[in-house]
Amino acid sequence: MTSPATRPFGRALCAMITPFTAAGGLDLDAARRHAAALVADGCDGLVLSGTTGESPTTTDEEKTALLRAVREAVGGSVPLIAGVGSSDTRHTVRLAQEAEAAGADGLLVVTPYYSRPPQAAVEAHFLKVAEATGVGLMLYDIPGRTGTRIEPATLLRLAEHPRVLAVKDCSYDLLAATGVMARTSLAYYSGCEELNLPLYAIGGAGYVSTVANAVPRQMRAPLDAFDAGDTAEAARLNGLVAPLVEAMMAAGLPGTVTAKALLGAGTVREPLQPAGREAAAGLRGLYEELLAATA
Repeated sequence: MTSPATRPFGRALCAMITPFTAAGGLDLDAARRHAAALVADGCDGLVLSGTTGESPTTTDEEKTALLRAVREAVGGSVPLIAGVGSSDTRHTVRLAQEAEAAGADGLLVVTPYYSRPPQAAVEAHFLKVAEATGVGLMLYDIPGRTGTRIEPATLLRLAEHPRVLAVKDCSYDLLAATGVMARTSLAYYSGCEELNLPLYAIGGAGYVSTVANAVPRQMRAPLDAFDAGDTAEAARLNGLVAPLVEAMMAAGLPGTVTAKALLGAGTVREPLQPAGREAAAGLRGLYEELLAATA
């Protein structure tokens, strides 16, 4: 179990969707309502403009407007982490500075994608962002999407910077995570719901969850049970959420699409498409089963 001091951005974080109107514009009123509901249901941190927030298809101005609106809705009750990643270091630095000015408490910075830079360039990219602002960084390691891993040796060096505080880990390498956590003070957040409890059990700080958009209380429950010392109950609760996690995150549709389908906020920006009727019905069935099982 990690102590609060080692959770710089909270423990139960939601990778929040970005609501759009039926016409495709930013729906700031819906964003305010959703953010407030997530906090009320137990999220102690929100990540905005990540992949779940459709950051590849929102403008820089929309990202800033979203951050300001959510800050207005939740005040200072929880940390807000702004996704500022891109494949262009100069653009990432500019996004980071704009997010800091708009009130972000932290920055989610993904590895530059597609160009597959070597590790020295990856390290330099993150350090330039860390030097450009005064807020803490959560490095996002998701090689399955970016094409480039943040190697453990690189993380060990980056951990020496005072503003590199955390990792959102989607590397599927618990052994490497164990080694880095043992040698640094980096807070590890699971970015893959199926590993939320396993990573937490070996010293992780918590999670950043897309599924939490739909079931924030149920996603948090296994960690609450673990903290209470009831590992059997933690495992049971983890098993209850697993079918919905699989359907939302591993059944062929992006998590943004499945989350919006469950929330009745199906508008997504192309190239994404809303979930079809059959997929939405299947998700709804699993969602209702989970609610019934955890009532």
